[in-house]
Amino acid sequence: MWTLEIEPDGPASAAAAPGQFNMLTAFGVGEAAISLSGDPAEPGRLVHTIRAVGPVSHALAQLRPGAALGLRGPFGAGWPMAEAAGRDVVIMAGGLGLAPLRPAIYRLLAERARYGQVQVLYGARSPADILFRRELESWRRRLDVEIEVTVDHAAVSDWRGHVGVVTTLLGRAAFDPANTVALVCGPEIMMRFCAAALGDAGVKAEAIHLSMERNMKCAIGLCGHCQFGPVFICRDGPVFRYDQVAGLLRHKEL
Repeated sequence: MWTLEIEPDGPASAAAAPGQFNMLTAFGVGEAAISLSGDPAEPGRLVHTIRAVGPVSHALAQLRPGAALGLRGPFGAGWPMAEAAGRDVVIMAGGLGLAPLRPAIYRLLAERARYGQVQVLYGARSPADILFRRELESWRRRLDVEIEVTVDHAAVSDWRGHVGVVTTLLGRAAFDPANTVALVCGPEIMMRFCAAALGDAGVKAEAIHLSMERNMKCAIGLCGHCQFGPVFICRDGPVFRYDQVAGLLRHKEL
């Protein structure tokens, strides 16, 4: 996992809302859509967290301090922070999905009085795969937010926390289902199970929001790579209400 901190050469990009993404270019290799993972209160400090899984992300991960890259953005619909005001907020993240949710957590903590209960439930494959470990520990020490972390598997000797999928943490979270907004990001199968678990807990489908980050190529809905039924993820998302995409998520071929 790699985190890039970018200093714009010239006028800074427009301030990004939590949940939006930028298009980053590794010159001579290509361009990729990467969510912002930094503090939205610091628009001059652009932070992106990536996993090196393809040619572009590998090239970006190899950049040294002072190297140049291309950037355009921000793009997309972000997390519904205004809608969440005055309500309880449940954040459910899986793996790298914590990175796109990190700006929302920053905003929630910076404006803590605007929100009700705040629950952050995070699942990783193993203790070694936990992102932003020091930050999670720092947030956990606060008295106004609940942080729960679980891993899929771990040796007894190196982990004393929860073991299991992230949905197992939901029963430990204190929130009012009728007055809750849920923000979910991670692998699609994890998001489907999280949405189902939230629904079983009483959270309405229209109050559950998923970040559908996949196949984005152009960021403006022209190339068609990210078409998801009748919508384009880059243009109409990447954040969608669950009731808008629940039917589409049931079709594996989409």
